[in-house]
Amino acid sequence: MTLQQIKQRYGIIGNTPELDRALEIANVVAPTDLSVMITGESGSGKEVMGKVIHENSARKHGPYIAVNCGAIPEGTIDSELFGHEKGSFTGAHEARKGYFEVADKGTIFLDEVGELPLGTQVRLLRVLETGEFIRVGSSKSQRTSVRVVSATNVNMWQAVQQGTFREDLYYRLNAIPIMLPPLRERGSDIALLFKKFAIDSAERHRLKEPINLTPEAQQLLMGYRWPGNVRQLRNIVEQINVIETEDREIDGQKLRLYLPTVDASLLPAVRTAQGGSTENGQGPNEREMLYAVIAKLQQDVNVLKEHFAMIQDDPKDLHKIAAAYREGSLLPLPSSERGYTIERAPVDRDPEDVDHTEVEETLSLEEKEKELIRKALIKHRNKRKSAAQELGISERTLYRKIKEYDIP
Repeated sequence: MTLQQIKQRYGIIGNTPELDRALEIANVVAPTDLSVMITGESGSGKEVMGKVIHENSARKHGPYIAVNCGAIPEGTIDSELFGHEKGSFTGAHEARKGYFEVADKGTIFLDEVGELPLGTQVRLLRVLETGEFIRVGSSKSQRTSVRVVSATNVNMWQAVQQGTFREDLYYRLNAIPIMLPPLRERGSDIALLFKKFAIDSAERHRLKEPINLTPEAQQLLMGYRWPGNVRQLRNIVEQINVIETEDREIDGQKLRLYLPTVDASLLPAVRTAQGGSTENGQGPNEREMLYAVIAKLQQDVNVLKEHFAMIQDDPKDLHKIAAAYREGSLLPLPSSERGYTIERAPVDRDPEDVDHTEVEETLSLEEKEKELIRKALIKHRNKRKSAAQELGISERTLYRKIKEYDIP
């Protein structure tokens, strides 16, 4: 079967070299019984590639079973894959065949194979090496003839290095590797896929005509990152096709309403001409960010100074300030409420010149609070209810503070 025939049969749209290379490898390896590992991002079409391999192999008349390994709980995955005997565990009221037994003389597609537990990986390795498996709760070995096509969206070699995936199983599954390119690297294929999905959607929803893109919208489409790949593109086409019933000509401004904002933290860092790096080519360099942090710290210190002075003037305000401190909502007091001025330290100095002694002296809110509680207790002869009323806090809070500060 030629490359063009494969694309027509399975509805594969695109002409990028990476996609063509992946289809060529699948077509060549299909008649063999070698294990194939398909690697690609989520939504890039890995399961379609698995069907291409199965339906062009000598096993095409046998069963084809697709299993999402990440969707099966760890406690039941052995039973799902290899079957179980009656009474082998709670709820096993009858014997059941597993996927490997049902798929005999056929193909099993293991999606998200990197999610398999280590214990299940040992069982899978035995099937690949000897063709034998044992049902859960049984001691009898059974044979099966199954071709395994696996797929993953993670870096499997990195998983091997981290110890979450067996190295011997990795080499067994990765006899023939196939890499599927992400949608964002397929250039003009994106516009072709958009047009195909728009036509299919219009027919499915019985619309008069499919939506069309202006040249500006096409450029925007090809410049988007598409983290969800082909699956995300299909969903967006469905949304636009159903919602935009009045104007079927979609321009860039209208298309932006349907494209989710990509998190800037996922974008690559851009190296500046001065040697610094920024996210997405924007933002301050490290030195400027450091100065900003120091300035913010100095501002917080000045705020604490103001509130300490206010506590000394009127101890009843202690509970209000303490609550604001816990909530992270301490704000500078207006000058009209302070009745005094506090000299602020300059914030544009070099980081090495910051006076750390001054910071240590001002960061003593707990000591001030402890002193005020002690004075209130002495004043009211250790009557906690009266002391709590004096401080403007509840008796329960006062008791907790006494325990916390170990006040005799």
